[in-house]
Amino acid sequence: MALLRGVRVLSIEQYGAGPFATEYLAALGAEVIKIEQPGEGGDVSRQVGPHFNPKLPETAQSLFFHSLNTDKKSIALDLRTERGRDVFKRLVAKSDAVLNNLRGDVPAKLGITYADLSSANPKIVCAHLSGYGREGPRAKWPGYDYLMQAEAGYFSLTGEPDGPPSRMGLSMIDYMTGVVMSLGLVSGVLNARSSGTGSDVDVSLFDVALHNLNYLAAWYLNAGATTHRQARSAHPSLVPCQLYKTADGWIYLMCNKEKFWAALCKCIERPEWTKDPRYQDFPSRWEHRNELTELIDHALSARTTGEWMAIFGGQVPASPVLSMDDALESDYVHDRQRIMTVRSDEGEEVRLVRNPLSSSKSDGEPKNMAPMLGEHTDDVLLECGFDAEEIAALRTEGVL
Repeated sequence: MALLRGVRVLSIEQYGAGPFATEYLAALGAEVIKIEQPGEGGDVSRQVGPHFNPKLPETAQSLFFHSLNTDKKSIALDLRTERGRDVFKRLVAKSDAVLNNLRGDVPAKLGITYADLSSANPKIVCAHLSGYGREGPRAKWPGYDYLMQAEAGYFSLTGEPDGPPSRMGLSMIDYMTGVVMSLGLVSGVLNARSSGTGSDVDVSLFDVALHNLNYLAAWYLNAGATTHRQARSAHPSLVPCQLYKTADGWIYLMCNKEKFWAALCKCIERPEWTKDPRYQDFPSRWEHRNELTELIDHALSARTTGEWMAIFGGQVPASPVLSMDDALESDYVHDRQRIMTVRSDEGEEVRLVRNPLSSSKSDGEPKNMAPMLGEHTDDVLLECGFDAEEIAALRTEGVL
């Protein structure tokens, strides 16, 4: 997509949340340049296994790395040296934003805050994604997704009521924080282009995890109501909204509007339930949820999940309960072309899930695989005004 074409982002990123943020920016057409430490393997996710493609270049074999870094560039630059920071400032002068997902106290030490970089470019936006923020008693703490889920209450909301505390199966806090960061960065760039002045933009894993509590937090803060784990992954107040048994497994129903309750009763040939005072509205159905669960289980056990999906389609909000394998191989996913293939110049392929954003200005799939460490160092520096002799000298000094 060409929506962010002309926007250049320098990203000091590693592992998940930061690269997830810039993956969206790259998919929207921004030029994303990964700034990676030379001689130390670069982004740590280049080494994350257990699955690698040994036919690809050594620094770009990790399939984990490919899932987060298509259509990006990579330069090797040592920001710990004074010379490296001078080079970085020359890059900043020709860029729109600098993003990092470092520990909260590190950006100031590296000199990558707006106060440090505004002299090189008054319009630069410095986007900081950290575990707990750049200020406060936890600024120096490392932060990871599962830690945030544990402390923000997610473990108490996930899984069956009689099971141990459980996390979500995916690193959703990393992903959500990445998306929030990409929105903050783009908003900062828009403001800088109109005002002439850049800024610092901050988001933390912990704050996003806490903010995601949303209506559950509102219930507690205003009504003193504590929400607990619900059997069968049920909604805490809306019924029917949970797992139900079918003849061959499970189905998830989500009748979160009254009209869908009526539609369900019609589809399962139980129209009399809509007139039963025990089930006439959400509060009454919630009060009688256990008995209603047994009734719906019994009705749905007459057919398979696939048969019910054919009946419910477009009328009752329902989903089959698939394994991850089955989800990725489903006809709907492939009919919608949600799986893409990126290829190296040598013809090696990596299959990935396509970015969910689309636009009438879309120009197709990502054109480039995730980059090798330092693959674009010379090209980027030449474009930013360095000459071949300078680049050679920087490489001799170990800065690149």
